[in-house]
Amino acid sequence: MCAVHPFRHHCNNHYRLTCLLAGLLALAGVATPAAQAQDDQALSYQFTPLEAPQAAPDFVLPDMDGEPHALQDYRGKVVLVNFWATWCPPCRREMPALERLYQQLGGQGLVVLAVNQWEDPDHVFAYTGELNVFPTFPILFDPDSSVSADFGVKGLPTSFLLDQDGRVRYRAIGGRAFDHPEVERTIRALLERR
Repeated sequence: MCAVHPFRHHCNNHYRLTCLLAGLLALAGVATPAAQAQDDQALSYQFTPLEAPQAAPDFVLPDMDGEPHALQDYRGKVVLVNFWATWCPPCRREMPALERLYQQLGGQGLVVLAVNQWEDPDHVFAYTGELNVFPTFPILFDPDSSVSADFGVKGLPTSFLLDQDGRVRYRAIGGRAFDHPEVERTIRALLERR
């Protein structure tokens, strides 16, 4: 899991520089020892159920074209909200599996919203162009990390599964193999609740 944004005002300068260097090396394709260790680990496929489902904080965020997306507009669907950034190695690793999951279940009522942290659309567009499969789900932008804070995100990637009523039912902290059969089963169970 990647630490939260390297430029948050409460971080000290050493931490900022360390995170910035790690992010730049990751973008350049140079693996740091910590990043290499993360890359060698298999992504998990488990989501943690919340004991008491909670209403998800509502938000309106722009996509790459500047079009607004309101979370409340997706009521009646199961929504996977994924907080990520291009400088985060596990975020980069899970993106293709997230697209495969969306291709599998998007037509059955699953919505995927990938909420990018602190980066600009041009940078993210360049990154997605490097992927074998271009993401077809909305990539949204949370430039000041306010939505991330509302969801209580402490590190990236972090994902939340919302039911058709907009309640958070599951949480996953760290990279996930979204195309794993167990993930699909969890989501299908939510899709079938109506």
